[in-house]
Amino acid sequence: MRIAMISEHASPLSALGGVDAGGQNRHVAELSAALAEQGHEVRVYTRRDDPGLPAVVEMNGFEVVDVPAGPAMTLPKDDLLPYMGDFAEWTAADWRSAWLPDVVHAHFWMSGLAAVTAGRACDVPVVQTYHALGTVKRRHQGANDTSPPHRVAYERQLGRVVDRIVVQCQDEVQELIRMGVPRSQMALVPSGVDTDRFRPEGPAVRRDADRPRILTVGRLVERKGYEDLIRALPSVPGAELVVVGGPPDGRLDDDPYARRLRALAESCRVAGRFHLAGPAGSADMPRWYRSADVLAAAPWYEPFGLTPLEAMACGVPVVGTAVGGLTDTVVDGVTGDLVPARDFRALGAALRRLLADDVRRVSYAAAAADRALHSYSWRRIAARLATVYATVAGRTPITTDSPREAVV
Repeated sequence: MRIAMISEHASPLSALGGVDAGGQNRHVAELSAALAEQGHEVRVYTRRDDPGLPAVVEMNGFEVVDVPAGPAMTLPKDDLLPYMGDFAEWTAADWRSAWLPDVVHAHFWMSGLAAVTAGRACDVPVVQTYHALGTVKRRHQGANDTSPPHRVAYERQLGRVVDRIVVQCQDEVQELIRMGVPRSQMALVPSGVDTDRFRPEGPAVRRDADRPRILTVGRLVERKGYEDLIRALPSVPGAELVVVGGPPDGRLDDDPYARRLRALAESCRVAGRFHLAGPAGSADMPRWYRSADVLAAAPWYEPFGLTPLEAMACGVPVVGTAVGGLTDTVVDGVTGDLVPARDFRALGAALRRLLADDVRRVSYAAAAADRALHSYSWRRIAARLATVYATVAGRTPITTDSPREAVV
């Protein structure tokens, strides 16, 4: 099949770690590569934010197409809505003249608006993945939510007009139902992990063998729960907390939130056991995961959460907050432990218990690696999504997975 991905702000080519560059970029890139490996033609359409980039870039078996919509410069994703009409018009013209897809898969709600407009103009069915929902963001960020004012209404309407919604976890299913989106529109297919790269065997970042390592990974934003982890660290004597993430340029001293975290570590008297490692390249991440005794993921909310899945694939147990996709990926008491969000005392107690129990930690690690390999490999996830695409495009799906796996 010919599959068009629309990811208006999250380009597979972007450096990770910026405010708007994270899990969606990786998801689109790795899904596209897995589909290309299975014989599909894949093009990713993303907004041009750099005039120096070529119009089309080859990447891991698929193409990234830079769409001229708005100024060719980096803009906050919440400022992109006025350019989605131009994005749709240019994309539809490209489809008519050069490359008509069998199906379009939109990533994020603004991509969905462009996809529906272009899809209707060219009679192409549309599949939608939200990656994050405005209702959830508003609930947790309140007045700090910078989303356009009609985001939730747009998301609700998209849920009713697209051909299929791909939801990533059960929590998202329930949220959409509360918004009035029909359950019959949804197919449950989670994100995946590259189990060839992320695996237990392989080199690890050097560390002090006598000091247990708690690793946490992600963009330096408040909702990721880093402050809760620092406050939990006094309850875990002797352990170090390493944060991998930060601005793409690596200049942590210039980052206000990095300075705030260091100040908090000083006030909690754990500065000697708290380390900001800065951003790491994609190729280095398996080495970081393998260096850890446990991955801590403490977000206040998380639409899916790729880092726990990557850690699990590397044979690392997870202590995480019971939010969003973590409640699906982490099996409490089997591959890790789940605690309430924003409860640093419960977080500290869970980390202390796990680091003190070698047998339990090894058992969790083995179960985590097995679950990642057999339930979340990109080969399996891409095959399930190909079944969804074939169904909405009116084709006979060819896959080793049962179609029922993909339907809620």
